[in-house]
Amino acid sequence: MTEATHKDTPLVEVIDLSKYFSIGRKSELHAVDKVSFAIDKGKTLGIVGESGCGKSTLGRTILRLLEPTSGQILFEGEDITKYSKTRMRQLRRTMQIIFQDPYASLNPRKTVADIISQPLIVNNIFDSKDKLAERVAELMEIVGLATRLSDAYPHELDGGRRQRIGVARALALRPKFIVCDEPVSALDVSIQAQILNLLMDLQDDMGLTYMFITHDLSVVKHISDEICVMYLGQIVEKSSSRDLFKNPLHPYTQMLLSAILAPNLSRRKTKKGIVHGEVTSPIDPTPGCRFAPRCDYRMEICTKADPEFREVEPNHYVACYKVEQDLGLDSYISGNQNETGI
Repeated sequence: MTEATHKDTPLVEVIDLSKYFSIGRKSELHAVDKVSFAIDKGKTLGIVGESGCGKSTLGRTILRLLEPTSGQILFEGEDITKYSKTRMRQLRRTMQIIFQDPYASLNPRKTVADIISQPLIVNNIFDSKDKLAERVAELMEIVGLATRLSDAYPHELDGGRRQRIGVARALALRPKFIVCDEPVSALDVSIQAQILNLLMDLQDDMGLTYMFITHDLSVVKHISDEICVMYLGQIVEKSSSRDLFKNPLHPYTQMLLSAILAPNLSRRKTKKGIVHGEVTSPIDPTPGCRFAPRCDYRMEICTKADPEFREVEPNHYVACYKVEQDLGLDSYISGNQNETGI
């Protein structure tokens, strides 16, 4: 591979990635279903959706903390789905995760210094205790933790400091890619802003690449370059952060945006849409759009065949028959209608 080609290769790319969980003898829960996207080096991809849509499962599958059912996971152009446990252990130095709960993800019996030093010890990074202590002190300074807290335990600290420990632990092995699994959802709003600003500063200083998982569109807008909207295991819309908020196309994305409270009280008089219908079961789902039972714009084809995830505008991808029809891209609809006999 030439230097120019390597430079243009996304740091992370997933192709038709699926993760199913067996439910009983014959049924399967489709937690992640044929998801595809790429993340360029130094960028942040936001993954947003309701609780239970498969966001966290997607992040853990990409890191192979959960084994994928099918599909490919490319890291720097190499498919890591076939890597052995030994090779994955080496690779995980460059792929880390920040967990949602800043208390449950920390060992309550270990001090701050012990928690941060654990990845360094496991991977035999330093051959002396002095060098290890020096690196731990450096990491604490980077994330804004006072060195006097080295011997403190997680229960003695507030949520913001606990999450800073999680960030320091993720940075210990100098990773290239970090999955941020709702890292601020358990924090107060003022602390959320501090952690988000810390993550953005670290990205600028270290060239980090993030996959930022959240259910809060206000948060994802602040930190993401591109956003994927996820619904019941599938990506239904993907675009730049600016375009998604300026011109949301998928009915589900529009629903999520309408639920955001405006800081200006005069703008809150706008009537909010009410979502009707039942949520489709992710267990052995039938063909068709999974949002169709809750969608006011559904057509007959929506319940018969899966909409194609396609580029409808420059760098704006949507899986929706209604959007295709509105934009005059109905050739695919016609083809599916013929195939399904509608």
